[in-house]
Amino acid sequence: MWPNNPVLYEINTWVWLAELGRRAGERITLANVPEDELDRLAGYGFDGLWLMGVWQRSPGGRQVAVDHPGLQGEFRKALPDFSDLDVVGSPYSVYDYRVDEALGGDEGLMAFRHRLRERGLWLMLDFVPNHLAIDHPWRAEHPERLLQGSSESLIRQPANYFETTENGQWRVFAHGRDPSFGGWTDTVQVDYRTPVARRAMADILLDIAERCDGVRCDMAMLVAQDTFLRTWGGAFDPPRAEFWPAAITDLRARHPGFVTLAEVYWDLEWDLQQQGFDYTYDKRLYDRLEEGDALQVRWHLTADVSYQQHLARFIENHDERRAAESLGVERSKAAAVVALTLPGLRLIHEGQPQGRKVKLPVQLGRRPEEPAVAGLENFYRALLAELRHPVYHDGQWLLLEARSKEDAPELHRGLAAHQWRLGSEFRVVVSNL
Repeated sequence: MWPNNPVLYEINTWVWLAELGRRAGERITLANVPEDELDRLAGYGFDGLWLMGVWQRSPGGRQVAVDHPGLQGEFRKALPDFSDLDVVGSPYSVYDYRVDEALGGDEGLMAFRHRLRERGLWLMLDFVPNHLAIDHPWRAEHPERLLQGSSESLIRQPANYFETTENGQWRVFAHGRDPSFGGWTDTVQVDYRTPVARRAMADILLDIAERCDGVRCDMAMLVAQDTFLRTWGGAFDPPRAEFWPAAITDLRARHPGFVTLAEVYWDLEWDLQQQGFDYTYDKRLYDRLEEGDALQVRWHLTADVSYQQHLARFIENHDERRAAESLGVERSKAAAVVALTLPGLRLIHEGQPQGRKVKLPVQLGRRPEEPAVAGLENFYRALLAELRHPVYHDGQWLLLEARSKEDAPELHRGLAAHQWRLGSEFRVVVSNL
């Protein structure tokens, strides 16, 4: 069973295994990760690992990435010596919910999960509910599960639709997208207005749950009815149907203790918590910590604890800039102390303890070498060692008010402070932002 307020470590699986292989001089997959590497990860004191990007990637999606001029610029910025061989495709353009054979396949994942459990670690994997790979087999086998358009859709919104011929029949499908941007051109949109699509995606979620202990759900708010209809129009069948409440209820009935984490924005965190999610991204806290506005951070933390304990706190992840680059090393330490000691899930990104600064596009399977920042890993090890104390998991949390002495009235303005208490144990956490 996951603890309260767990510490989760996100790993870019493809990149990580490739680096282990280069160091070992042999192919490393999930089936044969060296013992000392697993011991190293367990030694940090994480409660679980999120293996980002284990599912089979799309050949069509990879080709989109190779041919995309904008992505080529991002690739070159992150990895100046990149070649097309470094492009493995987006992990969020899923061709099949089977572990990619390049990473060890389903059997490799099973062995890896067993070895994690021996070390007291839980496993989280991705679920991408909104869309599938652009060349997904459902285009031919189950087009009724996908959102289709017309020739008029293709003319009016060429960035959001594409045409294809499957089994001799011409069709227009929609790319996955959110209502604020154009389509993700390596994807096809699932049509959540239909019961057959909702059931099929719920079955995929149940299948994933057989192989891990939690899921991080990509852009989870996009399939909520209000957001979906704002993006695509039409009507749900039946009219009041929602995907998440039914899917999560079914999931919990079969897998008690399974953890669900929603990537969510637009102030919809509370809505998705009410739809059943254990944890929802706290992007607002991330933004306020990046701005360095302690007053806004303190205001943010006045929300009810019943809401806050279901938030996922972070100062970086694969979608955001690296903390050492966006904040600088010293400010990143102060921000980490705040984010990782609050109630809720505490997320740390691979490379964060070493001070990596390059934000790697998810389509790449290799990253540049970067020197570790002196002393930063020791800081994180000390912080994580402190977080092992039960007071941070089972204690009562309280926001504290920072005040200044009369002779220094501005002294408190940069401070954020809170406390934990469990029986006779208590901790006071103060950070100068």
